[in-house]
Amino acid sequence: SCRLSVFFVCLFVYDVSAESSTEFPDRLSLMEVRLQAQEDEITLLKSSLADALRKLHLHDQQIPLLKQQLIAGKRFTVQLALTRAIQSLSLEDALPESIQFTNETPIKLRGEEEDAFEEEMGKDQTWSSIVEESIQPTTIRTLQQQQSKSSEDSQGSCPQTPTSSSPAPPKEPASSPHGGPLSSIREGEKMLCSIKMFIRGRPITMYIPSNILNYEELRMDLPSQKLDLDWVYGYRGRDCRANLYLLPSGEAVYFIACVVVLYHISNQTQRHYQKHTDCVRCLAIHPDKVRVASGQTAGVDKDGKPLQPFVHIWDSKTLVTLQQIGLGTFERGVGAVAFSSSDAGTFLCVIDDSNEHMLSVWDWNKNIKHTEVKSTNEAVLAVDFSPTDTNNIISCGKSHVYFWTMSAGTLTKKQGIFGKYKKPKFVLCFVFSLTGDVLTGDSEGNILTWGKSTFQIMKQTRAHEGSVFTMCILQGGAILSGGGKDRKIIHWSADLAPERECEIPEKFGAVRTIADVDGEELLVGTTRNAILRGTFSDGFVAIVQGHVDEMWGLATHPTQNIFLTCGNDRQVCVWNAEDHKLDWCTTLEVREESGLCADFSPNGAVVSVGLSTGRWVVLDLQTKEVVSDLTDGNEQLSVMRYSPDGSFLAVGSHDNFIYIYNVTEGGRRYTRFGKCTGHSSFITHLDWSKDGKYVMSNSGDYEILYWDVASGCKLLRNRFESKDREWASYTCVLGFHVMGVWLEGSDGTDINALCRSHSKSMVAVADDFCKVHLFQYPCPKPKAPSYKYEGHGSHVTNVRFTHNDSHLLSMGGKDTCILQWRVKGAGTGDHKEHLASSSSVFSSSSSPENGT
Repeated sequence: SCRLSVFFVCLFVYDVSAESSTEFPDRLSLMEVRLQAQEDEITLLKSSLADALRKLHLHDQQIPLLKQQLIAGKRFTVQLALTRAIQSLSLEDALPESIQFTNETPIKLRGEEEDAFEEEMGKDQTWSSIVEESIQPTTIRTLQQQQSKSSEDSQGSCPQTPTSSSPAPPKEPASSPHGGPLSSIREGEKMLCSIKMFIRGRPITMYIPSNILNYEELRMDLPSQKLDLDWVYGYRGRDCRANLYLLPSGEAVYFIACVVVLYHISNQTQRHYQKHTDCVRCLAIHPDKVRVASGQTAGVDKDGKPLQPFVHIWDSKTLVTLQQIGLGTFERGVGAVAFSSSDAGTFLCVIDDSNEHMLSVWDWNKNIKHTEVKSTNEAVLAVDFSPTDTNNIISCGKSHVYFWTMSAGTLTKKQGIFGKYKKPKFVLCFVFSLTGDVLTGDSEGNILTWGKSTFQIMKQTRAHEGSVFTMCILQGGAILSGGGKDRKIIHWSADLAPERECEIPEKFGAVRTIADVDGEELLVGTTRNAILRGTFSDGFVAIVQGHVDEMWGLATHPTQNIFLTCGNDRQVCVWNAEDHKLDWCTTLEVREESGLCADFSPNGAVVSVGLSTGRWVVLDLQTKEVVSDLTDGNEQLSVMRYSPDGSFLAVGSHDNFIYIYNVTEGGRRYTRFGKCTGHSSFITHLDWSKDGKYVMSNSGDYEILYWDVASGCKLLRNRFESKDREWASYTCVLGFHVMGVWLEGSDGTDINALCRSHSKSMVAVADDFCKVHLFQYPCPKPKAPSYKYEGHGSHVTNVRFTHNDSHLLSMGGKDTCILQWRVKGAGTGDHKEHLASSSSVFSSSSSPENGT
């Protein structure tokens, strides 16, 4: 009885510990999300406190001024100033409603009083803009009602226009993109001066340009252009295996992000299968060499809820989806798939990413699941049918090899016994020899030969230093193996005698997978996301390359189809968008540094790259050498932007400052000009005005500020005066002209980047939900329709148009993928001015459609 009790206690503890171990990653992920939310809340609280302190300081300055003007007898100015102070201090009932303002000429101050007055007024441009406007007779309460809607933002105000002495009742406020009211003024003319949107409770005021005479009647439409996926840069080799095959059509099949790429090696063209909704994780080729099975991960929706993974079977000639299986069956994702071969590919075996790694067998053509069984709680890395018997299946992974037998709709397994041989930490791959034996490659660098009927180890062959990542059977029975640590490809005879070997260059990483082209030529996928082509005798060259870690920096050349990317892998890459090739690449010297932002100079000779340490470098495009190396602060840089004529460079940092540099010698010499100080949070985006005198900036606490660079990097306190300014580029995610790109309920981090086309007719948006959107520009109204494009499997970190708007480039973060979209439709490459005016009221909007 005691022994039985102890047994049940131990069993209970085991179950609890097993359950805890499986729940731990989910709990950790939840805690990370909560921590991030708390950090965001702290940022907003800090910014709100800074706003409150600025307002208190402003009030402290106004009270002595009011007293001074009362003594001087400047009645009109005092009354108006009192109204402003009363409204700010919420003293609506301090004066009777019957008191009125009259448009009297104020008494001129003399001598020191006048100088003191002008000096005090000069401290606040918002105040002076109010005083300079003449006002028709009206009541204090009416003036308060009008001003209270437009002056909540202490840094901007709208000039008053003449109104009747009996103004009409205020209109019902319209809704903003986030449910907030639209600030209204000029009610007599039914005009809006500003609108207000709210992000996480913070009001953001946008001032309407003068050329929009009736904001409420503006109607948003879909852009006249659309996007088509033109090219995919990159390959997912860092954490996937068995994902590179060659079709009889001469096309290499592989995947990255949500796209399966069919790359014709000789013609250097691409086709794309784009029906997946999240990252593709595995591939299998049907015995007919035409049909393809591809499985994806589950992913999450915009609310963080998990989506259902599935497997698509599709025709590689037509790209038509033939079957979708497993929707609602698989958990987390699909880790491995395999077609049967002895019965002409009738069955498909699938292993999902659930805790038990469920193994299921499907009659895929009929979408019928024949059987399903729990595989193991350990990682499973590969699965395949026996080439001679569909009822035999083999799987391998962490410390195991399983031999499965399917009979009468059930699967039974037998575990491979290592016996006297050292049990490896991982069995990474396996193939079937022509004799039917199973050859496994493991993390100890050995190839083990298992008897086809006894499932016992018959032979151990030392193959590589480090892991054996992949094996491939050639037509004559010869075997190829690819190593990890030694980066070698070894050609073995059928009885595992080594015959030839070669080593791939270190910069490409280890061998991940091998595909046979013609018995001599090979395709090799590597762990650093490259695909190589070559032979043992001639060596290998890269035909596909990509980044290997999260990317953020993207810049396009001002006159050529060239673009630059950089990221956490310390690689700075320059690509040719016409040839679809990597022109050159350089590695940052310091291991802790990563490239986060970049911009080409207007002359196209140099490019500046901002790094994670506060350091930034300038590279010469011809010599590929660093021509300038400077540091601003010790926090990461988030944006680099040259002025239109190239005479200035603005550097936005996470230390809340914008550093301005004079640029000389064609972009090769930089001297500090000034520093823009005033943001309460880190700089996220900035743009220069068309005349190169002003800068508009956004920050992490959703603030929009304007700077007079030409006058010494001064903060423009009256933001209303910038409403009609033309901007050379538009990459700021907050602003009147792009307010409509924000969806209702956005939390401020949902949009990572945007870019206006050079033709000023469209704006592309990179969001946090793996999507690229294309809106009409300008886009100043909520719920604006857009085309939505899928392909990325991670948050889209950046978007940029090429110099002539012929293409759009989008960059994923964790998916390490660069997508090149062809812009098609009316106005492509047209650089005519596109301005919103009363004569260009937008046509009726249609519902957004999916552009993929």
